[in-house]
Amino acid sequence: MKFFFVLLLTGSLPALAQDGFISLFNGRDLTGWDGEPGLWQVEHGVIVGTSEPGRPKTNSFLIWQGTVRDFELRATVRVVGDNNSGLQYRSRRLPEITPWTILGYQCDIHPVEVHTAMTYEERGRGIFGYNGSDVIMDPSGQRWLVGERPRVAVDLAQWNEFTVIARGNRLEHKVNGRTTSVFIDHDERNRALAGLIAIQLHAGNAHRVYVKQILLKTLADSPVQPFDAAALPPGAKKIDKPKVVGAQGKNPPAKKSPGTDKK
Repeated sequence: MKFFFVLLLTGSLPALAQDGFISLFNGRDLTGWDGEPGLWQVEHGVIVGTSEPGRPKTNSFLIWQGTVRDFELRATVRVVGDNNSGLQYRSRRLPEITPWTILGYQCDIHPVEVHTAMTYEERGRGIFGYNGSDVIMDPSGQRWLVGERPRVAVDLAQWNEFTVIARGNRLEHKVNGRTTSVFIDHDERNRALAGLIAIQLHAGNAHRVYVKQILLKTLADSPVQPFDAAALPPGAKKIDKPKVVGAQGKNPPAKKSPGTDKK
């Protein structure tokens, strides 16, 4: 993978490159990113996406101009207003809809606790597992609940760090260092092992998405784990696709012209 342009942009920020991480945001402008004009800007060193009723007409994404395979991604995000956002990864564009429409895995940035940092696929197979659930999808597309953990609750209007760790077909999401969901994807026909990173701006109720840091660490490629029904843990059970709980009404409405908090 070619990160030379990112390294040039972040050469003045050596602290962000510790432990193999590089910054995908230079703190000044949207160089290296592609988003729908008029929806994204940089204010006080923070990426800001603004959604209003009717604009965007469908979910729109700020797309990083690079691809990833195995990696760890950390993004510090807050959402102000009555909606949700998400971190896309291993995704692809759907230009037949809009130039900024994405299909692929998402770490949900959502005010409803069951959806917070759940494993999900935008415009694809939907929810794999809620916050607090570890799920395996077998080669037929059947979901298996293989573990549960305490759900992680956050105040979405405050700064929170969302983490995605993708190794082979194993995907792990965290919030503020606590694991929310693990998903292992054995659906070879539909899964993705490489693709784009993007930030979601949801259509619908007025809200703003703020991203003040987004860091990427490339990992060595891990082998794809094979599916073995005999190896499912004791107590594993088949589950239906989890249902969506709407974000609307869960957060206070955004002010007409909300400001950006400085770091």
